Amino acid sequence: MVKFHQRSHYSFYTSLLFLAVVVIVIKSPFTVPVVAQEDQFPGERVVHLLQEPRHRTVHNEGNLYLLDVQINPGDVSLPHTHDQAILLTSISRGSGPRDGGVSSNIDYATTALTHKVSNEGPGLFRIIALVNAGAGNTNLTTDRPSGLSAEPQLENAWFRSYRIELAPGEEARVQTQNASVVVQVADGLIHVTRSDGITTELDARADWAWHGANQSFAIRNVGRAPTAVVLNEGR
Repeated sequence: MVKFHQRSHYSFYTSLLFLAVVVIVIKSPFTVPVVAQEDQFPGERVVHLLQEPRHRTVHNEGNLYLLDVQINPGDVSLPHTHDQAILLTSISRGSGPRDGGVSSNIDYATTALTHKVSNEGPGLFRIIALVNAGAGNTNLTTDRPSGLSAEPQLENAWFRSYRIELAPGEEARVQTQNASVVVQVADGLIHVTRSDGITTELDARADWAWHGANQSFAIRNVGRAPTAVVLNEGR
């Protein structure tokens, strides 16, 4: 942070230097919100969401980032800044497992927020998060996937999410126009097979399979009990 303690004949040039620093900061999408809100956490290191170590990026494609967020009991994240729309799939809270409920915050795309996340326990806090750093698409119906008859459980300019429940042996065939991720949210054994024949096996909650835009795939329950996944699209 730049401080001015007294006036001098260098003040004009110092002011120019300060403006240059501001211009450099503004050009960095990760540092603008941090600088603007750093006073909320005096003496602490403030980072961007994608740099926070508990928010681990496990996949990136263009403007989309898939994060595996894990906070151990008794732990607290670093102060971190959100300035991109985010979709959250809840796997577990400190109080116990969750059933894969989804929620989103698209206000971050226009109004940045810096905060910390804590977990009082006794269990693991875990979320699979999809971050969209793009501009979104306000036309909600033109790019819906084919093969799904149900309405999405969440839909906005940045994301679309479906919950797919499968009986033993049941299969859903999907064609998506947008890049998407299949996240397992219930116990079971699932095969996700792309049109080129490559299969990803999911056998635990929070396991996931990524699919690029305009790619078809089949989601099949190969276990002996009902199971469920969520299909989350970045728009």
